[in-house]
Amino acid sequence: MKPVLAAGGISLLVALLGTPLYIKFLVARGYGQFIRDDGPTTHHTKRGTPTMGGAVLIGATVLGYFLAHLVTVTPLSASALLVMGLMVGLGLVGFADDFIKISKARSLGLRSWQKLLGQFGVGTVFAVLGLTLTNDDGVAPASSRISFLHDLPFDLFMWGPVVGYVLFVVWINLLIAGTSNGVNLTDGLDGLATGATVLVSGAFVLIGIWQFNQRCTRLGANTALCYHTPHPLDLAIFAGALMGACVGFLWWNASPAKIFMGDTGSLALGGALAGLAITTRTELLMIILGGLFVIITMSVIIQVASFKMTGKRVFRMAPLQHHFELKGWNEVTIVIRFWIVAGICVGIALALFYTPWIVVGGAV
Repeated sequence: MKPVLAAGGISLLVALLGTPLYIKFLVARGYGQFIRDDGPTTHHTKRGTPTMGGAVLIGATVLGYFLAHLVTVTPLSASALLVMGLMVGLGLVGFADDFIKISKARSLGLRSWQKLLGQFGVGTVFAVLGLTLTNDDGVAPASSRISFLHDLPFDLFMWGPVVGYVLFVVWINLLIAGTSNGVNLTDGLDGLATGATVLVSGAFVLIGIWQFNQRCTRLGANTALCYHTPHPLDLAIFAGALMGACVGFLWWNASPAKIFMGDTGSLALGGALAGLAITTRTELLMIILGGLFVIITMSVIIQVASFKMTGKRVFRMAPLQHHFELKGWNEVTIVIRFWIVAGICVGIALALFYTPWIVVGGAV
């Protein structure tokens, strides 16, 4: 698909060429990363490395998406614009967190409740618009039904519209907070979160293109397995732009990183992935697609729960990547092995996604 390739190519170039210029801008203003004293001692050498690189990721993705539409003369969609708005909104929350850390020279930015409040506000706007903006066929970008490979029978509106809306907003915010904070926790080693996001966003490119080819409005579509996703191709274009931006940024973010994405990037990337899962009707599949993020998040939950209940720690340090650092693993080794884990999770998720078509021989 030309628009998908154009979006990926443009965002790749923007991130690849724009990141070093942004690094110079940050260095000139002294916007460097503050490193925690209680973290791995190997991280102390990273003190002062430019941060808030997520602004490049956001900018490259947005430019890649819009310029691809301009070049290929394809229409924009409410679904992709909503996901983009979610990405930008959470990026602003992360930017506020990063800026406080830099300006006050400390490892803590926004308080936990402030960050969650910002995420909840952005997520609620996304949720409401996701159900109210419909296409010509009356299909909204988001669905009130919980989804896995398709929408499942369980409908949050089964108890009425008022309760349904409340449950829907809560559900969407849980997805967004879980994914964005999962990426945020994963962003602890050079290139780790960026590389994992490349793999997951690449999967969404394939999912969007397949859903477009097997859409229910297509003549001769398999009505048992077809997709009601309103704008699957445009979501693939956005995912392609996101993937290209991450690849371009990874050139500079790989060890030893010349720049960190900061919360500006990690919250934005997590929001984009959550938005793609919601709008492609693959919400529960995202648990497997983003398996690395889930594993790392669970390591933190287990560590905190164990310490509070028993006074003992399961890991030497959480999140999980720092446990292996303290065991003596080289940073690059950890990153590559965690990328392998992320790739395995993506492979399993895509296999599950395509399995119904293989089982019934229903691809058309």
